[in-house]
This record gives sequence, C-alpha cells and structure tokens, in this order.
Amino acid sequence: VQLQASGGGLVRAGGSLRLSCAASGRMFSNNGMGWFRQAPGKERVFVASISWKGGEPRYADPVKGRFTISRDNTKNTVYLQMNSLELEDTAVYYCAAARRPYGSQDSNDYNYWGQGTQVTVSS
Repeated sequence: VQLQASGGGLVRAGGSLRLSCAASGRMFSNNGMGWFRQAPGKERVFVASISWKGGEPRYADPVKGRFTISRDNTKNTVYLQMNSLELEDTAVYYCAAARRPYGSQDSNDYNYWGQGTQVTVSS
C-alpha cells in the first residue's frame, strides 16, 4: 500500500481544511486507517482513526468535536475534515494504514505511512 497525503496549507485560526490520503493497492479497503500529526520539536501523536468499513471513528481529545475522519473505499481515499482550527493544530499530518481492519491510537499498529502534509494555522 502506498499513501499520498494532500490538502495541507496555511489557514487562519478558526478556519477549515480537508486533508485527503489517496491509497494505492487492493488492500486499502481491508485496512483501518489513521491520521497522526507531528508538531515542531514534538513526537508524532494520534489524531483520528477509522475502521475498514468506515465505522468506529476515534479521535484524540484535542480534536474531538472539530475534526471528522471519513473514507471512501470506492476512491481508495481517507479524509480528515478539520474545522475551527487552532494555533496548536499546526503540524505535519500523516496518514497511515493499519495492520488490521480497525484503527488504533498506537502508531505501532500501522505499517504503511504517507509522506505527510504541512498544516499551518496562523493568528
């Protein structure tokens, strides 16, 4: 599975962005998917995950109520809709494919990673 993340950019606080992660390979529809982010000088952390059928979305507490993860298996794409963006959301965002059909908050449960897309939130 190869993953290509896109949709990042510069946005003002309170604005919105939608990230996309396009996957190649037949395994995509069988894998849970996740989004992680890494801010400058910090470790990569979990943001959101979703199961292979598009159910069981999970979110990190800082993004609950603001971010929505979804997927379209017909397009081999997973999305992260980000609303009410805050300065603290500034980071490189990575999509990842899980080893199993369900998502996880543990990065060790993912074996394929995209290259990352930069999200910068300004005041």
